[in-house]
Amino acid sequence: MKKLDNTKSLLKKYDVDAILIMSEFNRRYLSDFTGSSGAVIITNDDEYLISDFRYNVQAREESPHFEFVLQNKGLLPFIIEFLKSKDIKKLGFEGEYTNYNDYSKLESEFDLEAITGEFEKMRMIKSEDEIAHIQKACEIVDKAYEHILTFVKAGMTELEVKAELEYKMAQLGSEGPSFDTIVASGYRGALPHATPSEKVIEDGDLVTLDFGATYNGYVSDITRTFGVGNVSDELKNVYNIVLESQLKSLETIKVGFTGKEADKVARDIITENGYGDNFGHSLGHGIGLEVHEGPGLAKTVDTVLEENMIITIEPGIYVEDLGGVRIEDDAIVTTEGLKKLTHSSKELFIINN
Repeated sequence: MKKLDNTKSLLKKYDVDAILIMSEFNRRYLSDFTGSSGAVIITNDDEYLISDFRYNVQAREESPHFEFVLQNKGLLPFIIEFLKSKDIKKLGFEGEYTNYNDYSKLESEFDLEAITGEFEKMRMIKSEDEIAHIQKACEIVDKAYEHILTFVKAGMTELEVKAELEYKMAQLGSEGPSFDTIVASGYRGALPHATPSEKVIEDGDLVTLDFGATYNGYVSDITRTFGVGNVSDELKNVYNIVLESQLKSLETIKVGFTGKEADKVARDIITENGYGDNFGHSLGHGIGLEVHEGPGLAKTVDTVLEENMIITIEPGIYVEDLGGVRIEDDAIVTTEGLKKLTHSSKELFIINN
């Protein structure tokens, strides 16, 4: 398995006897184990998966390439005992995920070396299986959005729309929302991460939905904005500017762009139209097992886009006391450009009822 070979190369790079992985997503990435508690240990010769009795059968089924080790005395004390039994002296650990208490206990027994960001770099480049899982999660959100346009009516609350959207995604095969669903209507559209509320959707509102599905652990992340009734010309103009910037980004960005170069494509269009100060977040980010992974597409990011990264393209404009617009697609980075994974319509849809 390529990801295990890449992990074993880190043993030499960091001159360690073993690498300990305890974070949920890196553990799953390497082992396919979906349990809530456990650890992966990689040495030159062996791959171990440690967990407790609850996952005795599950771990063996999900991770047949690993030697399963049943722990029965608390995870970290068992790991320390196990590593000492294997004569591990120098241990690599996830610097960004290890809390101080765990670090202190490990440091008292081993010579530690932080391996920070390495697994996150690996996870940026998706395998064929990962792409297939994300593509399925994208198909779910596309179908859910098509459904919600037939459901929403003036007089509903944002919370009602959220409930229906998440129910529909579950019907379509989602394991659960990939993040907290956003429904922002009318003036609340100016809040990029608005929590759905009891606000009633009214005539003239734009409604922004930002939501995602999960399939085999992998996620999608889509945003669509639609109108209800008599939407003002000003809001329609804002919508068209965001759509232009989003389409231009999808047409332009490809392998070799840095995160800051990608961000600039959309930001320049919004700025030229007078709304630069109203686009306060980055253009996008990577997705995979988590809804926010590398690479980032932002003004400060020098990471270079590579083939088979999967990213979001999500420019937005937010005007206080008026409303907001965000439009987002998921796409694979290729040498020819971006290949979209989300395909539901982005023309401004107006619900009249």
